[in-house]
Amino acid sequence: MAKAGIMGAGSWGTALALLLHKNGHDVAVWSINEEEVKMLSTKREHESKLPGVKIPDDMEFTTDMESVIRGKDFLVLAVPSPFTRSTARSMKPFVAQGQMIVDVAKGIEETTLMTLSQQIEEEIPQADVAVLSGPSHAEEVGRGLPTSVVIGARTKETAEYLQGMFMSEVFRVYTSPDMLGMELGGSLKNVIALAAGIADGLGYGDNTKAALITRGIAEIARLGVKMGGAIESFTGLTGIGDLIVTCASQHSRNRRAGYLIGQGMSMQEAMDEVKMVVEGVYSTKAAVKLGEKYGVALPIIDEVNKVLFENKDPRTAVNELMLRDSKAEHTALPWKE
Repeated sequence: MAKAGIMGAGSWGTALALLLHKNGHDVAVWSINEEEVKMLSTKREHESKLPGVKIPDDMEFTTDMESVIRGKDFLVLAVPSPFTRSTARSMKPFVAQGQMIVDVAKGIEETTLMTLSQQIEEEIPQADVAVLSGPSHAEEVGRGLPTSVVIGARTKETAEYLQGMFMSEVFRVYTSPDMLGMELGGSLKNVIALAAGIADGLGYGDNTKAALITRGIAEIARLGVKMGGAIESFTGLTGIGDLIVTCASQHSRNRRAGYLIGQGMSMQEAMDEVKMVVEGVYSTKAAVKLGEKYGVALPIIDEVNKVLFENKDPRTAVNELMLRDSKAEHTALPWKE
């Protein structure tokens, strides 16, 4: 049995806390929100985010950050991506040399273009930082539905240790050394999911969504490989796998926000309606900047950015994507002479 500290008591943090508890580990959960801690401690259920999923009586919830960090074998950082850096900065005084921190959020910082693991490593240089990513909605993990994910780490030893902590009969865990590729896939797919949701909101069909998913992963992979990620990460669970589930699932907050925008809401109105952090909105501007920095064309992401931040009509954006100059699907495939 290991001791695990979960930083963040939202749907994902709570679902992973339940998973680790069922695996036999001693789990404590921190939240900055006193009302959330009170609700979880007394109701033993996250009524708004994981309704119907019961929480064991011996799982501790607290606002005392130090108590959740000190003496733990590993930590899970599960706060929304816009709060990753500030939370890591607050954690730093309590993190021991070499203590493992698994980041499970997905995003890119707009001002620095850093991934979340890079932000954590900058704020907590003494930590051994890893990432967990893949097609894994909290609503399903919390209910114990079969799920497969990937643990990425700097060393094989860390990855395999964490693999053993999370692995169960309903939660299959693979390992990877490509943290950068994993994080880019997990962050940028949220932007494509906004596009898929917008298409749904406009009343377009499965053909449209399939095109967005397929061409979306092409954009993500082009940029990711140019930045140093491995193509295997984009063709696997943390790339196309995560993209499919986020574009299609009823649980996807990014797809839901996109749908509402397609129905005529503004970006802010859609985010208010979803009532959860829509991480794709925060990653879109960063993705556009990365495309410019690395000289990679990102037509779908560029159009999403214009819809979100330049008030471009969504239907016009889709039409312009369809009417771009004709080209080959894969320029690397040669024609026979």
